[in-house]
This record gives sequence, C-alpha cells and structure tokens, in this order.
Amino acid sequence: MRINRGKLKRIRFFPPKGFPSRPTTDFAKEGLFNLLENQFDMVDMAILDLFAGTGNISFEFASREAGEITAVDRNFKCVRFISEFAKNHELQEVEIVKSDAFKFVEKTPAKFDLVFADPPFKSNFHESLINAVFKNEILNKNGVFILEHEKRINFESHPRFDSARKYGNVVFSFFS
Repeated sequence: MRINRGKLKRIRFFPPKGFPSRPTTDFAKEGLFNLLENQFDMVDMAILDLFAGTGNISFEFASREAGEITAVDRNFKCVRFISEFAKNHELQEVEIVKSDAFKFVEKTPAKFDLVFADPPFKSNFHESLINAVFKNEILNKNGVFILEHEKRINFESHPRFDSARKYGNVVFSFFS
C-alpha cells in the first residue's frame, strides 16, 4: 500500500502478515480521492473513518491535510498499527478510537463532514450501518456518507442514496 498524494506522497506501508483487515486497493483509493478532490474543498473537514483497518483511508486524508480525522476500529491489532504509523509520521490530526463502529456511531456527540466506512465485504449489516449513520445524525449539513462494498451489492433503492462509483470489484456508494 502507498499514499498517493500530499505530504506523505509515495510512502509505502505494510501491515504484518495475518493482519485482520482487507485494505482498499490503491487503484480504488486513487479513484475515490480524485472524485473527492473535485467535489469537496477538503480543508478543515471533520472526517470519520469507520472500520479503519490498516488506516489506509485515514492516512490519505491526513496526507492531504484534509482536517481532523477520527479512525475507528474494534480490533486491537488495527488500532495499534494505525497508532504507530500516525505517531511515526507525526499525524496529530488522526485520532484513533478502539470501538465497535455501531456503538461509536450511536454514542458519539461529534458531527462529521464526511463519514467513510469499509466494513467487511462478507458482512450483512451494510444497510443497518447506513441507517445508523443517518438515525444518529452524525453528519453535518451537506455532509456525505461513503460506503465501500463489493460490486454484487446495490443500494440504489435506499432513500439516502446519491450515486455509486465502481473500481474493479470495489464500489463506493454515496449517501446524503
């Protein structure tokens, strides 16, 4: 994995073998961030990265100096990896929280401009997660929720669905 742009451009990082997470591919991540940079002024955003895993998405936002990033994952190995990388690269803007994503969404008083979630592809709670984000009103006005999922799943009938972008087997669905 590598960071595509910003102050950490071209830095490569490698989670240890047996890491309990599937990272977003560089191809899909680059497509997503090209899209985001064309749609948003990414300065001073409040960003939430749910199911942060390797921290890949959080690090890309931090490298682009997008604002304050909260990375949430319940797995200790993931939290430790993200924490070590953030410390080693002086990413004070990344706050790491060890928590279940649903519990975090339910209890946080914070509001975010952008919420990104990359739950396990084989999970069956994607729709519950979308609903939880909106039920708990964690998005600021004009905020966006982005869900990464495999291409066999389609959310076009969801009332909050805006659009989707496909990158190989990965789809980013946008909700507002």
